[in-house]
Amino acid sequence: MSSDFQVDARSSAAKFRLRIHRGEGMALLAMDWKQGRPPRDFSGFCIEYRQPGGTAFFTLNNRIGFPDAQGKVNPATLSTRESPIQKFRWVHFPRNAELPGAFSYRVTPMFMDAQRTLAPGDPQEAALELRRETYPGQLNVTFTRGFVSSQAFVDRYASAGPISQLLPASAASGLRFEPTHPKTQEALAWMGFEARKAILDVLDEALTAQAQVSVVAYDLNEPEVVTRLEQMGSRLRIIIDDEGEHGADGSAENEAEKRLVATAGRGNVKRQHLGKLQHNKTVVVQGGALQKLVCGSTNFSWRGFYVQSNNALVLEGATAVAPFRTAFDAYFASDSVEKFDQGPSARWNDLGLTGIDARVAFSPHSASNALLGEVAADIRGHTTSSLLYSLAFLYQTEGPIKDAITAITGRNDRFVYGISDREVGGLDLQKPDGNVAPVYPAALTDNVPEPFKSEPTGGGGTRMHHKFVVIDFDQPTSRVYLGSYNFSDPADRKNGENLVLIRDRRATTSYMVEALRIFDHYHFRVAQQEASAGLRELVLHRPPAPGKPAWFDRDYTDPRRARDRQLFAGT
Repeated sequence: MSSDFQVDARSSAAKFRLRIHRGEGMALLAMDWKQGRPPRDFSGFCIEYRQPGGTAFFTLNNRIGFPDAQGKVNPATLSTRESPIQKFRWVHFPRNAELPGAFSYRVTPMFMDAQRTLAPGDPQEAALELRRETYPGQLNVTFTRGFVSSQAFVDRYASAGPISQLLPASAASGLRFEPTHPKTQEALAWMGFEARKAILDVLDEALTAQAQVSVVAYDLNEPEVVTRLEQMGSRLRIIIDDEGEHGADGSAENEAEKRLVATAGRGNVKRQHLGKLQHNKTVVVQGGALQKLVCGSTNFSWRGFYVQSNNALVLEGATAVAPFRTAFDAYFASDSVEKFDQGPSARWNDLGLTGIDARVAFSPHSASNALLGEVAADIRGHTTSSLLYSLAFLYQTEGPIKDAITAITGRNDRFVYGISDREVGGLDLQKPDGNVAPVYPAALTDNVPEPFKSEPTGGGGTRMHHKFVVIDFDQPTSRVYLGSYNFSDPADRKNGENLVLIRDRRATTSYMVEALRIFDHYHFRVAQQEASAGLRELVLHRPPAPGKPAWFDRDYTDPRRARDRQLFAGT
């Protein structure tokens, strides 16, 4: 099977299957044994990749290795040829993922003999285009990296300077903060990933085209954004939230308001909170042939770009822009919840994308057009295969969405993975065994087992800021709900929000890979927490003695892990 978002390897000699899924700047590799279980000497997978037009394969590294006699891991032997990956799937971020053409992946099973020597089996090989845009000229799904608290961040940037040289100490100081880290430009580009670039690119295109720009901002303290908005002069109209800290003395939002009033004019700058929040994060650009917009969960702030896990959706075309401009005009004209919730923007509006079923609705809604119950009913009543979610504040919000997710999670015939912010610090992770585990941000600041290093926490506040739900990614009916909408009653009936529904497998696969990427990142942090507490060892497992379990046994005996193995490999 081959498509533009998924490909299966075809070697009949290899004893396992390989399926590759296209993500945004990343690829998900999923493996499964073809018949029965692997032999007992199976020790994991070596993964290699080759760039488009390249001649050589690069071998991925593993952060876990086989222990020596003293129980230590040698960091010099962490190539997956020597330290194979003992998992049945892996999310990879290739260098230069934006290159045109196909990336080739070669996955080789590794076996260990009685002398502890590794030998390769027959490999699988497949190639898939990643390309920068999801649907060039129509729709682009983008993500921030959200990896400030990670070994990858430590390896790249921690030795060059502390996190305080990259990020301001508070949101209020954001517009005045100037990074002094020696690798500032590289680090911010890495942290902001494709979402930051996509948002800034849209603003730059608007400047070049002398386009009209309509912005709704919840958080607004990122200097690169505000500087570009200032340069638009009177072609800019902007609504900035003024609820709570945003309206307090000394806030960055107040400072941004003053600066933009000076350049755009008082009549083009509005402060608003509707029933509770003006929580949209949208940019609408209209300039002749240039018709673009940005929506999603990414706030125009330091945390939104560089600390949190976020998504930004870029849409193109007059029919896609029109509903967002109509909603902006309605917000700008009135602060009345009752007036907005009866208007056309509060109902589903088709985005008119060619070959892509996508629509948007804006909050606040009335009782007659509210969407929270509709989304919950879709989750509870129409999830036939899988549910993957990344939802800020889920476990803090009682209501139909939490109830629907809880109901689906309790079904053995549905596959569910998810992650949400905790009410008091850290995150809640829906583990493979069905239990919810806490992940605390400061867990890796000391007592870290070798070869791991202490990680920065990235400051206080929300870290997982996504708001998306992927239903049945592997089915023709696959769909994803996303936007600024927090899947709560205030988001539905009080706030200014947008909720986008896309029924398209390439788009839902992008969000599925992101869901797994975030899930695996924090699931591994749970393992690191347990290792720090002495509850387990973070090492690779050699072939077991007779009667002892192999590392992969639980992937066959535990129903949820078995379903994980099968679902993503397509078996």
